[in-house]
Amino acid sequence: MIGVLRKKPVDKLTEVLGKEKVKTSPVERKLYSYDATPIPIERAVPSAVVFPETHQDVSLLVRVCYEENIPIFPRGAGSGLTGGAVPTLEKGIVVSFERMNRFEVNVDNATAEVQPGVITAQFQEHVEKLGLFYPPDPSSYKYSTLGGNIAENAGGPRCLKYGVTREYVLGLTAVIKEGKTLKTGNPVIKDVAGYDLTKLMVGSEGTLGLITSATLKLIPKPKARATALALFEDLEKVGQAVTKIFTAGIFPSALEFMDAEAIRAVEDYKPVGLPKVEALLLIEVDGSEQGVAEDLRQIKELLSSMGIQVRTAGSKEEEENLWSARKNLGPALGNLRSGKINEDVVIPRIHLSEAIPGYRAVAQKYGLLMVIFGHIGDGNLHVNLLYDKANREEEERAERAVDEIFELTLRYGGSITGEHGVGLTKRKFLPWQFGEVGYELLRGIKLLFDPKNLFNPGKVVQVGPG
Repeated sequence: MIGVLRKKPVDKLTEVLGKEKVKTSPVERKLYSYDATPIPIERAVPSAVVFPETHQDVSLLVRVCYEENIPIFPRGAGSGLTGGAVPTLEKGIVVSFERMNRFEVNVDNATAEVQPGVITAQFQEHVEKLGLFYPPDPSSYKYSTLGGNIAENAGGPRCLKYGVTREYVLGLTAVIKEGKTLKTGNPVIKDVAGYDLTKLMVGSEGTLGLITSATLKLIPKPKARATALALFEDLEKVGQAVTKIFTAGIFPSALEFMDAEAIRAVEDYKPVGLPKVEALLLIEVDGSEQGVAEDLRQIKELLSSMGIQVRTAGSKEEEENLWSARKNLGPALGNLRSGKINEDVVIPRIHLSEAIPGYRAVAQKYGLLMVIFGHIGDGNLHVNLLYDKANREEEERAERAVDEIFELTLRYGGSITGEHGVGLTKRKFLPWQFGEVGYELLRGIKLLFDPKNLFNPGKVVQVGPG
């Protein structure tokens, strides 16, 4: 008797979704096995890349994956820096949401319904034309997706004043275990019914389910915005200046820090005329025309009294040049060394003046070049350890230094990540921050939503193979 040949799991997906939505060519599978993580990490070429177009597609594919035990690795634009979108098992599939890119804005209610594949910058441009504002602005905003931003709880410079992505997600629809649909929240500002499942899903990095749509809160677009540049010859005065600005009752929309190495790197990469100083602050204020002018006047007065030179951007073009310097910092560091570990730690502002020299001491201990920049107003620093990829011994020193960077961060009551997420690269350090009890709760939540550990296995919390 001739046995019946069993269909391969990928064939089942093709049968359910169609050939146009399930790609198995070696080229596509290879292309979707990477994200923007700058350091070597475990990765695998997936068995297929799936491109759903509707919520129903996502529900069907999850149902098949749960029946066939196929690991699911969700992906936005692949701009993440901690390996969150990288497949780690060859039998798994990558689910790319790039075809789910529609959105609808309700101007009267100041909300928007968005699919996960919407490009962040395109969405922001559209709502601003309507007089509304969506503040989260990660450095990758020109190509990152809203779904990826939600999954990672993305931040950016403006989050100092306006908060991270979590603050703007009122509700969402997701597919969890067995293809079941989870609906959370409503398009209202006040909703205190039950546990906050919406905020639990935001920042879950695709480990609890696949988000297929979200309701976003919008706010009125600020009428005016201006940028100032503060120049420091003494690094210790930076923390003092930040404190002085806040205690004066001024709340900048962005407060960005660059040290001397960061300034040098960006000027060598794409010069905009930044002066050679020990550090600088890029300060943005927004609000009414009168309020912005008054804030700038006060900032100049406060910092000048400390002996700090302050310049204001005289035109829109000058403002854009200053911000392009900040946005270009990531690629600019590639000119200094071939290897980079970029950790987005968060420190309480009151400890910044102690922590920054502490980080530098770690770099000096391991003989490494360190560049620090970031969102200093909320204590979110990008601590970059640079090394030569061809020198394995130097790379190992950089890896050991990372442990000490996180130990120092947690000693000051900080966090191991402010916006990049945990993914693969920071998974080891999550128990350090949460402790034994907290980490067990995280594992329990993961298994409640995903008992088979098929949603982005191996990321954030470790509950089994993957």
